[in-house]
Amino acid sequence: MLQYKRSSELFHQAQQVLPGGVNSPVRAFNAVGGNPVFVEYAKGAYLYDADGNKLIDYIASWGPLLFGHAYAPVIEAVTERAKRGTSFGMPTEVETEIAQKALSMVPHVEKIRFVNSGTEACMSAIRLARGYTQREKIIKFAGCYHGHSDSFLIAAGSGATTFGVPNSPGVTQGTAKDTLLATYNDIDSVKQLFAAHPKQIAALIIEPIAGNMGCVLPKEGFLEALRTLCDQEGTLLILDEVMTGFRLAKGGAQEALGIRADIVTFGKVIGGGLPVAAFAARNEIMDHLAPLGAVYQAGTLSGNPLAMSAGLAMLTEIEKRSDVFESLGKKTAYLHEGLDRVLTQAGIPHQINRFGSMCSVFFTEEPVTDFASAQRADHQRFKKYFHAMLSRGIYLPPSGYESYFLNDALSYADLDTTIQALADALEKREI
Repeated sequence: MLQYKRSSELFHQAQQVLPGGVNSPVRAFNAVGGNPVFVEYAKGAYLYDADGNKLIDYIASWGPLLFGHAYAPVIEAVTERAKRGTSFGMPTEVETEIAQKALSMVPHVEKIRFVNSGTEACMSAIRLARGYTQREKIIKFAGCYHGHSDSFLIAAGSGATTFGVPNSPGVTQGTAKDTLLATYNDIDSVKQLFAAHPKQIAALIIEPIAGNMGCVLPKEGFLEALRTLCDQEGTLLILDEVMTGFRLAKGGAQEALGIRADIVTFGKVIGGGLPVAAFAARNEIMDHLAPLGAVYQAGTLSGNPLAMSAGLAMLTEIEKRSDVFESLGKKTAYLHEGLDRVLTQAGIPHQINRFGSMCSVFFTEEPVTDFASAQRADHQRFKKYFHAMLSRGIYLPPSGYESYFLNDALSYADLDTTIQALADALEKREI
């Protein structure tokens, strides 16, 4: 079994100077217990931690690293760009180049604005939608995460038609009243909200493939029904593709699922591992954004050349290696089938949700189709599963509410090692 003495020491030091010892909460292992693993470096499909352990990685920095860690074309682009300066607060040609590349790959969008995080992209998309429609309310779905902006940190009330209530201290009741909560995969819950607030809803925002309650897929016809409702109500449909953009297909979920968005948000893959995000729409909407229009959004480091160079290199490689989506899909299906076979043979109740290179294991007998069913899964068993796999050199998302993200550097031998690790843990009754 692997040892984590140095990681534990580093975590103790970090707790003295960082809240909870981390700069993003899921890293703290609160959902699974124990101390987080500190990484020294990574290459391809593998992480190498502070104790010298080699781990097979199934989070890929939570999605950006489609081709694996330290991917040469991205590293070379960043290295060469850094020699000429990292940030100027002035326009650079590479911003136009990556914009042209992204817009050529994604359907239904004509202009794009680059920012630094998925939170910033979703926050800005909501502001743009409100400015464009001259309405204030938005609909979001319980279990979908769109960053930590106040408008999104809202929990469901007593029913689908109630106003939201703050889900985090620091979020005001005034902000919460303009966020309406619907149930993922329940079109009636959305219809009720539109009926209760006619012509008041600026935007409906959704993860087309949810990844923040675990991987949860839309039911057949659900996204299409949302599109129809939004058209009828004059409401903008925002697809949060921070996870799915450039991961499920070149054109993201819009291409993979055949759905048309009014505004799309991106992150993760579009930055190639550096902090890059973006939001995009047709000209009619984007031209309301400053400096063309009155909707204000700005950022000193937005479009900085270091990050833009990494993102451009990543998108260029995706075009060159367009078979990556088929390759990743096959590898994810292979892992799915292997894990399912082992769990079924052991008599462990489970559901595995998968789309493209995203998947999740839920320990439950019922299908997981929304946040409530994800919550009913056996998360105590998930903790045992996580640590049993970690002790065998497999790094999974440290929460039952997070999706796996496979990278194409994973070999079938890595997948077999992972499947065998689960079989060994079950044989030893660790799960």
